[in-house]
Amino acid sequence: MDLYEYQAKELFATHGVTTQVGKVVSTPADAQKAAAEFNCAVVVKAQVKTGGRGKAGGVKLANNPSEALEKATNILGLDIKGHIVKKVLITPAEDIKEEYYVSFLLDRTNRTFLSMASVAGGMDIEEVAAKTPEKLAMIKIDPLTGVDSTKALEISVAAGIPQEVQKDVAVLIEKMWKLFVATDATLVEVNPLVRTNDDRIVALDGKVTLDENANFRHAENENFVDTANVDPLETAAKAKDLNYVKLEGSVGIIGNGAGLVMSTLDVVAYAGEKFGGVKPANFLDIGGGASAQVMADGLGIILSDPSVKSVFVNVFGGITACDAVANGIVQAIEILKSGSNYVQRPIVVRLDGNNAQEGLRILRDAKPDNVEIVDTMDDAAARAAQLAAGVK
Repeated sequence: MDLYEYQAKELFATHGVTTQVGKVVSTPADAQKAAAEFNCAVVVKAQVKTGGRGKAGGVKLANNPSEALEKATNILGLDIKGHIVKKVLITPAEDIKEEYYVSFLLDRTNRTFLSMASVAGGMDIEEVAAKTPEKLAMIKIDPLTGVDSTKALEISVAAGIPQEVQKDVAVLIEKMWKLFVATDATLVEVNPLVRTNDDRIVALDGKVTLDENANFRHAENENFVDTANVDPLETAAKAKDLNYVKLEGSVGIIGNGAGLVMSTLDVVAYAGEKFGGVKPANFLDIGGGASAQVMADGLGIILSDPSVKSVFVNVFGGITACDAVANGIVQAIEILKSGSNYVQRPIVVRLDGNNAQEGLRILRDAKPDNVEIVDTMDDAAARAAQLAAGVK
């Protein structure tokens, strides 16, 4: 889970990393009010989960509240790499002498942790990494020993930090590592880490990515979820413990097992090329327990999506036999039909595996509304794509 800058800074402050928390606002008037409360020059910063804000015009200096009003007006609503700015962060401006870069990240390729640091921080850090890689220190971190004061100083020195502030930067680096570990983060980045004119070391900007697989031991992470920008269908699915991801197509997908669902997405996308580029509308894994209620919940979520024109149920019976899945489909449709918001869509079903023939018999005998049985995965995907394209 990527955090907004203001959320990252809240974590920084909690873990002793010197920063400016500032004030988050969503209107120009509130930006003006915040600037007046700080009673100094401020920086108006777009809050979007992407880089390149400064170059896109999303970070502006305001010398007084009137300028803060003007800058916030220009930034709010700005499109930065497909992200629309809905909030800005107001922070006091700093007198900056130098800008550095420091990060900790999970190095998946080498299966370890990595620290990256440079004396040449700021907006052009990507260019520094590409054109002058010698200026970007890359230090492997042993997960068993981590980062103590000695290791932190090693990183500071390797980055080329001026000797007079190397130890001060090292103190902050050590605290960044403790934050990285304590929050189960996969990325903690400070860019820029600034040295002010009075030689203070301040994390002026921050980026944090948290490992959602560790949410079970971080109940507080719920506070970081941006509910305003989360798809309501994904929220509804999460409430029912369904593994659902909204996509951009028109064929709803239900499968049991992430591997099967992923391959189903590919097969549907390939089949859809023959029907004007029809694509999957979602990823939905109902897991091993395809009960009537689970199936009803899954179908209910998918049929609530107005972009869905057909549904492909692709199940391989294993621990849960296909006859149980078939009964689940029949009962699920009856459950949904009894509700006030039932939307009819053609449903293509392919069953294989444990007790598949009995499952198919149940479906044929029950003849549930709008359900078609197709024998193979490829043919079923093609039929679902065809129906989504409006071809009978």
